[in-house]
Amino acid sequence: MTRKLIVNAIGFLLFALVPAIASATGETFLVNLMTRFLIYAIAAISLDLILGYGAMVSFGHAAFFGLGGYVIGIAGFHLSQGDTLFGWGGSNAALAMWPLAIAVAALAGLLVGFLSLRTTGVQFIMITLAFGQMLYFILVGLMVYGGDDGLSIDARNTLPGLDMNHPATFYYVCLALMTAWALTCRRIVDSPFGMALQSIKQNPRRSIGLGLAPLRYRLTAFVLSAAGTGLAGALWANYALFVSPDMSSWQKSGELMAMVILGGMGSIFGPVLGVAVYLGLEQVATAWTEHWMLILGPVLVLVVLFGKRGVYGWLAGGKHHG
Repeated sequence: MTRKLIVNAIGFLLFALVPAIASATGETFLVNLMTRFLIYAIAAISLDLILGYGAMVSFGHAAFFGLGGYVIGIAGFHLSQGDTLFGWGGSNAALAMWPLAIAVAALAGLLVGFLSLRTTGVQFIMITLAFGQMLYFILVGLMVYGGDDGLSIDARNTLPGLDMNHPATFYYVCLALMTAWALTCRRIVDSPFGMALQSIKQNPRRSIGLGLAPLRYRLTAFVLSAAGTGLAGALWANYALFVSPDMSSWQKSGELMAMVILGGMGSIFGPVLGVAVYLGLEQVATAWTEHWMLILGPVLVLVVLFGKRGVYGWLAGGKHHG
């Protein structure tokens, strides 16, 4: 068994034991903290799919996070108000709402990706940032849904046979979705599509000579990444029972990027560890100072300079993606 498999197995085992550990120690806040962690992990894995394997530095990826959340929030709002939106009265069923959130985020990803991927480098970064900020200000302007103050949600979405209001139950649903998404992304990366995407990243001109269409591969990856981030947004809305325009801000995009870099780009499971480091630093540093970013900044610089494969690369060893 390789070091990577051992690290992955230990990580999953620890995740599975969180509710039991929280119950045994009386630290019930651990379940809520780790639920937040799992949701961000889904978003970070999604971003790594394009950042680590496609060299697409999207600085507006939080837009899809916000969209996924607002799909849940708006549906819940109309359901509680008893009115309709385009003849639809809203829904509280997870099996209906979560796929809808994913679809809306994927559709937005198709539009943003189609327009943005005709550029590269700094231009691509700026266009994705512009789209993200555009959505942010649209959400701020939606006064019927709370505008800048955000929108409260009355209840979590329902799943047949499960009590979603129980913290441990919701935690395990998030764990199952995070694990499924990580394994799906791993399969995508190891597939011929994933190999083609990585070859385009390394040498776009040579890949064109081999008969590959870079725009098609990059756009497909971008849409998949947007869909995963939309799912994370939908779960966040259920976790916090609140959505706000801040979910789609450029600062949130920066947080997701920092998580991916800390964990290790191009590793799928690395961003999961990156989220742990980021949120762990936040928890510890905020106990000392409200300016905790002053501590995170140097840590991020050191990781970029001396640990280019991130924390996961250091723990798992080896030079290959894992």
